Amino acid sequence: MAEQSKEPQWFKSSYSASPDNECVEVANMPKRTLVRDSKRPAGPHTGFSHSAWATFTVHVGSGTPPLLG
Repeated sequence: MAEQSKEPQWFKSSYSASPDNECVEVANMPKRTLVRDSKRPAGPHTGFSHSAWATFTVHVGSGTPPLLG
């Protein structure tokens, strides 16, 4: 089944104030979370299930790598 064709609403973290603007942008869609390079908004993006993205962000925030299995 195709995902709805609504345009993604991209956002960056409020913690992304690096001098080089090196960051990713995220868009929450109905069936997945999209991620892209903030320096290349017209470039490609990738998608993750909401649960996979949540697991990733928890581990990044805690500084521990997720277990692969």
